[in-house]
Amino acid sequence: MSTPAKALSARQFFSRTGVLSKWHPQFEFRPGQLEMAEAVESALLEKKHLLVDAGTGTGKTLAYLVPAILSGKRVVVSTGTKNLQEQLFFKDIPFLQQHFSRLLNVCYMKGRANYACRQKIYDAEKEPVLTGLEEVADFQIIRDWEKTTETGDRSEIKTLPEHSSAWGKVDARRDLCTGQRCLQFERCFITKMHQKAHESDIVIVNHHLFFADLAVKDGDFGGIIPDYAAVVFDEAHEIEDVAGQYFGVSVSNYQFQDVIRDVAGMSRRKQFGSQELDRILDTLRDRSETFFYLFGEADGRAGFRGHEAFLETHHEHYMDVLHAIELLGTHLQLIKDAPEESIPLFRRTQELSQRLQFWTRGGEKTYVYWIEKRGRGIFLQATPIDVSSLIQTKLFDSMNTVVLTSATLAVGGTFEFAEKRLGVKTARTLVVPSHFEYHRQALLYVPQHLPDPRSPAFTAAAAAEILKILNLSQGRAFVLFTSYQQMRLMYDRVSLAIEYPTLMQGTGPRNALLDEFRRTDGCVLFATSSFWQGVDVQGDRLSCVIIDKLPFAVPSDPVVEARIQNIREEGGNPFYDYQIPQAALTLKQGFGRLIRSSSDRGVLALLDNRITKKLYGQVFFDSLPDYGFTTNIEEVEKFFNV
Repeated sequence: MSTPAKALSARQFFSRTGVLSKWHPQFEFRPGQLEMAEAVESALLEKKHLLVDAGTGTGKTLAYLVPAILSGKRVVVSTGTKNLQEQLFFKDIPFLQQHFSRLLNVCYMKGRANYACRQKIYDAEKEPVLTGLEEVADFQIIRDWEKTTETGDRSEIKTLPEHSSAWGKVDARRDLCTGQRCLQFERCFITKMHQKAHESDIVIVNHHLFFADLAVKDGDFGGIIPDYAAVVFDEAHEIEDVAGQYFGVSVSNYQFQDVIRDVAGMSRRKQFGSQELDRILDTLRDRSETFFYLFGEADGRAGFRGHEAFLETHHEHYMDVLHAIELLGTHLQLIKDAPEESIPLFRRTQELSQRLQFWTRGGEKTYVYWIEKRGRGIFLQATPIDVSSLIQTKLFDSMNTVVLTSATLAVGGTFEFAEKRLGVKTARTLVVPSHFEYHRQALLYVPQHLPDPRSPAFTAAAAAEILKILNLSQGRAFVLFTSYQQMRLMYDRVSLAIEYPTLMQGTGPRNALLDEFRRTDGCVLFATSSFWQGVDVQGDRLSCVIIDKLPFAVPSDPVVEARIQNIREEGGNPFYDYQIPQAALTLKQGFGRLIRSSSDRGVLALLDNRITKKLYGQVFFDSLPDYGFTTNIEEVEKFFNV
């Protein structure tokens, strides 16, 4: 029988003989889960901010969901990934719903590119927007699905290829959206998503959507997410980087190519094309290509400081592209009997002009300006050096309750690093240790004979050590690296020398590699940053995690370099105030892949013995769980033979 929500408290839910113990067939009382749930409940009731470092296996999802539901307030839950969003909505919420007598009003919201645009689908049936047999086949899948879907969320279509170009022609991005003027506005999936959100008590979003919303709330188009009383961030350690993206400015050659393509396509379909418009588009194409090629062709990221010198040398090219994008905007405004679709196109020309001017003229000392080249893409970026004041003003100062939680939020048992980086001035804090028996379940191995990771001799010596460890673990390992180059070097040296099947990041989609790893006996996966977190492989399929180096951020990265310089200018010590805490949290994330349940066992191997030889190594040890520890390979062999 369901229990009325209003009669319950967090303690009645999570205590040893509480409601959850009667619902859940595999209920295991976790004191940390109860402690966290009561802390969240109290923060919501008393309008306080809260930071919770909750170890793996705490059950933190229910520990914040239940108090949020019981609060009677609209609470936004923001997750690090869309996968976690879906887990909350399709797994955790239905489990809770079974035991509430009242309907739980919960929805999820994603970015517009995740949803189909009905009008674009109907137009594509009549107008020549598809190219090639693959796009036509993919469009058929999308069109059939559109007739039955309630949400329009592409994640429902399991048969659509991950990188389908047809989807990009029918998704609901704002670039071509006419809003309330659209014939399908009432049936629009974005309209439905907003309506559902306004009716919901719990709104599940992801960090990217949350900060996109926060960044535009003061703008002409208002917010995306309806007003809320509180927000809970799961995987909160990611929000500094995400906030930096949305409070920054980005302009690329792809954005210019897209607006040229969209204007040309729309002019054909809505019959407002002309020779003059064709000339303007050709001019913009030529001038934007010329302008972006001024920034070189070498792949990678690099800081950019020479705005004055650049403008002095290339002022003519800059003005040419600026005039061309503004001329296109003017032309779109002057079209006689212009279709509604021309309005978002005009808006994009304005946005591109503003971004281009902001970046090229530079001068904002609180931003770091940098360039990234990826294949044919050239991206001009401006990122706030320190987002803490922005997050403080836009989030903590304007919200009654913000809850930040993660398994990697505290460094050495304190929240000083997170509080400083995120602009948290007054908040309650709680460290909830994992209930796993790490001293019994996990052994941390740090070989002492390897050379310093900065030495040219490190790669060969580390490869030999990895071979030894993998033979003892019988494969079943993640080998994680701090750079793609080191990953490829190690893969080339190790993969042919072991009898176990191997996979390498980049040879297939991330989820496909993980599925293959889970299916394959003795498999070894070589990977970098995107596998350091959010990856869950339970059981003995994963019995070893090897990490090549302490994961210090690359100091020459333009954003890292600017943050280091900023801390130095303010009288701080960048190494101890920023680089070490950040690396300690990243190492904790990487090692967090191994022990995912109370029955998991395994070895964590760190090939960087600076952790035992440098004074700062203690910060890393203090931030990690209480693993067993050895510097002796024979102890590793004994552990695997138990």
